[in-house]
Parts: sequence; structure tokens; C-alpha cells
Amino acid sequence: MASSNSILSEDQFLCPICLDMFNKPVSTPCGHNFCFSCIMRYWSDKAVCKCPFCQETYERRPDLKVNTFISELASQFKSLQVVNTHFWSAHQQQASRGGAVLCDLCTDTQQEAVKSCLECLTSYCDVHLEPHHRAAGLKRHTLVDPLASLEDRICKQHSRLLMMFCTNDKALLCDICATLHHSNHNVVPVQRAYKEIKAQLGDAEAKVQQMIQERLQTVQTMKESAKQSKTETKDVIAKGVKDLTALVSEIHKSQAELVKVMEEKQKAAEEQADGLIYSIEREIAELQRTTLKMRELKQTEDQIYFLQSFPNCSFPPHTMDLSTFGFNRHVEIQHIRKSLSKSVSQLRMLLNKMNTEIEAISDGTHVSNNTTLEYAQQFQADVLLDPDTAHALLILSDDRKQVKYCIGSGLWTIQSLKPNMFTEHLAVLGHRSFSQSFYFEVFVGKKTEWCLGVAKASVQRRGALVRGPHCGLWAIWFLEDKFETFSSPNLPVHFGKVERVGVFVDYEGGKISFFDVQTASLIYSFTEFFFTEELYPYMNPCDNEYGSNLDSMIIVPVSRTE
Repeated sequence: MASSNSILSEDQFLCPICLDMFNKPVSTPCGHNFCFSCIMRYWSDKAVCKCPFCQETYERRPDLKVNTFISELASQFKSLQVVNTHFWSAHQQQASRGGAVLCDLCTDTQQEAVKSCLECLTSYCDVHLEPHHRAAGLKRHTLVDPLASLEDRICKQHSRLLMMFCTNDKALLCDICATLHHSNHNVVPVQRAYKEIKAQLGDAEAKVQQMIQERLQTVQTMKESAKQSKTETKDVIAKGVKDLTALVSEIHKSQAELVKVMEEKQKAAEEQADGLIYSIEREIAELQRTTLKMRELKQTEDQIYFLQSFPNCSFPPHTMDLSTFGFNRHVEIQHIRKSLSKSVSQLRMLLNKMNTEIEAISDGTHVSNNTTLEYAQQFQADVLLDPDTAHALLILSDDRKQVKYCIGSGLWTIQSLKPNMFTEHLAVLGHRSFSQSFYFEVFVGKKTEWCLGVAKASVQRRGALVRGPHCGLWAIWFLEDKFETFSSPNLPVHFGKVERVGVFVDYEGGKISFFDVQTASLIYSFTEFFFTEELYPYMNPCDNEYGSNLDSMIIVPVSRTE
């Protein structure tokens, strides 16, 4: 409210229609003032335009303009209200006891306020609040529980009530701020914004509670999973330790048995050799005695005595047939050594495989390889074989998806050489080249030898293809039960057998990878290469040197991993 000695009163700035402070006041030709929206709404329901105050009639609706003088006076009056409110607020803070909000209008003993008016920016006791219950204009004001700090509800720039809220900028505004700076924004009354945001908070709170419940459930599930995992891990460790301990025990037992058997065999062999040596040495002594007798008899000149003595001598004496037996202990030992070496090699391969699986569990490659394979399969390409590049001893299927080795050198003589064919290397290339990433899969089944990979366009095709790091061929070579790269002979890179191989070329990344598709495991990768030529798929079914190798290598549709 204005001070008591002010010549201005709030009633002078009330619209006769809405009984509230003027909002865009306009003056009619008869000199009365109204809110622009109020008079327009009043006339919209009338057939004849009349002044609501004096009932003067106009032949046609007046073209009304905002009365800037009255608008400015109303604005100054509101500012004066704010100043007085600040004064009373400061006085109230001085007089306040125990945190209670005091009435701004009490002049003697201040009473506790029962309500604060957001339009008047004043706190009232019961007595001074009475006009707000009686006056029509004041009844429209918003009353709230007593507030000690009403200045926070005033625009710092225009000293007007913060009545609007900009949803774009999330800012409280007075009417001037809304008109000048936020005309193109979504501006709504504070009450509406309050209700809407409060409703949003309710929805957000519900979502937060749902998120909390989901996370509590996840935590509980993870705890149960961790507990179960702990139990299962203990079981795996116990079973693994038990099995490996038993295996070590069996190995020690086999070692002891091997030592025992070899020592017994050696002892028996030595005893056999000693017996044979003893018998042969006795025969040698007997033969030596016979030799002496023969020499003595030869020196006898008495013909009668010679002829009488000769029938009583056995020439030569009875001896063992040396051709019926032999002592070839070293041959037997070599056979045993070879057999043991093969068994130990197989055992070592199984041990290496187990260690590889343990390493995969440790670094997570058993999961990452599956992800890598899924990524590679996205680059699947339709690969056909080029018969013009195939060696003469190779047979391609009609759909150019299969290749196999054919026994019979006669084929070589009846086929003429083609410009792009391999002449000594049992190989064939794909029908198209690639200068970007691509992937394809090949079924090799139970073949005992094969070679698979990619070759650069200029790979050597005439004569023998020398194996080395610069041969222009990035391929893996399978021989019976192990893998080596074509460029590095006799250097195993993987052990075991596969039936389906995936080949992925990351052209830009300079990497070529080979996968066991059935287990989604990596066989080998060539890395850190810079390709300067186009690359062709390469297949070599190999000959039948190791047997059971006459089956075809087959380009098959990509098998998606689960």
C-alpha cells in the first residue's frame, strides 16, 4: 500500500470492469478509463457500443489507443507500492521475534501476519486483511501463508511483480520483461507454470522411484549372481585342481612306469646279451681247441695214424646258427623314442590348448572374439572362383563355389596353359578383387591339408611360389593337426582342427584374420600391413600326400554366430 499521506490511492488505478489494476489502459471518448481487453470483451457482447460507466452511446466502435499517461501513473504507483513494501519489510525484520512474520500495516504494536498478498506485496494481520475479503478488486488478489521475504518476488529491473514464467528460458518474469524480451517465447502465468512443473516433478519422481527399484533389483540380482558365481568358481577350481592333480599323478605314474619298464627291458636285454656272449665265447674257445687239433692232425705224417684219427674228430664242431638271432636293441629303442615323442607332442598340444583357453578366460577374448566375428560378418562378400587362374589338376564346380584336387597327371598334358593360371602351385583365386574390407567363409570338413587366405593381384603364378614374408600371399596352411602361415614354414601358430573357416580382411586397418566359425575363436591374424594392391580370395585344396584329402573346399553362406 502507499503511505498514509500519499495523494494517490489504489482505487484510482482500478478498472471499473475487472476491479483490478489497469492493464494496458485505454480512454473512451467520454473520458473514462478501462483495461483494453476488458472494454473490448464488454463491447463484443453488445449490439450498440456504450460506456459501461456513464452509458454514453457511440454510433460506431471507437478506435482506442493505450493511454500512456495513465499507464505510466499505474506503473509508478506499483513501484511506490514496492518501495513501501521494502520499507515495511525492513521494519518487519527489525520487529520480528522468534521468526514470526509481522503485519506491515500495524503502526503501534505489530501483530503477527496471517496472510501475505502477492499482488500488494504486503503481509496482513486479521484486522488489516479484512478489505481483501470485502473489496471486489482485492478479492482477486492471491493470498498465501505469511512470507518474510517478498522482495524476491519483484523484478529487479522493473520493480514489478514476477507474475509470468518463460518455459523456454526457465525464468520468472514481470509483465514488462515478458513483453520486451520474451515476446516469441512460451510465457505462462506463474500459477500455471507451478502446476505444470509440479506435475512434471511428480512424473519425474515416479520415474526416479522406478529407476531406484530397477537398480535395487539389479543390485540384488548381481549380488545373487556374484554369490552363485563364487560357489561355481570354487567348484570349478576344486574340480580343475582335482583333475589336474590326478593328471599330474598319472603323468608321474606313467613316468615311473616308463622308467621301470625301460630299466627292466634294459636289464633283460643285458642278461640276454650276456648269455649270448657267454655261449658265443664258449663256442669260440671250443673252435680254438678244434683249430689246434686240426693243426696237429695236419702235421701228422703217419698216414695210417692220420686216417685212424680223422674219423674221431668233428670238423667243424657243432655250433649255434648266428643267422637265427640278432641283437637289435637300438632299433627297438628308436621305435620307443619315436612313439613316446608323438604321445608327448599330442599331450603338449592339448596342454597348450588348455592354456590358451585359460588365457582367453583371463583377458576376455572368448567374448571379444565372438563380438569381432559378428562385426567381421557384416562385410560378407559373394565370392566365386575364377577358372582361368586354377591349376590344371584342380576341378571347379559348375557354380564356381567348390574346388578339389584330382589325382592323375594326364590332365596336365591335355590342358593348355592360360595366362593367369597357377602352373605349379595347386591354387585358384576369386573372380573379383577387393580394395576395401570383405569377409567370406569356407567349409574344409575333414580334409587333412589345405591352404586358405588372400593374395595380391601381382602374386607369382608361373613356377614355384617361394614361401616368405614378401611372397604377396597372406594365408594359413593346415597340415593334419596344426596350422602355420604360408610365409613362415614350420612355425606352428595354432593347433587342432576346424571344419569352417571365416576370412576377414580389414583393408584400411591392414589386418587379415582367420576364425573358427563354429567356436567363434581366432585362429590367427596378420597385422600391421599396408596394402597397395587389390586383394583376391585364395584357395588351395592341396594334394593327397597325407591321405583323406580329396574332398572339396567349399565357399559357403555366412553362418551368423549366436
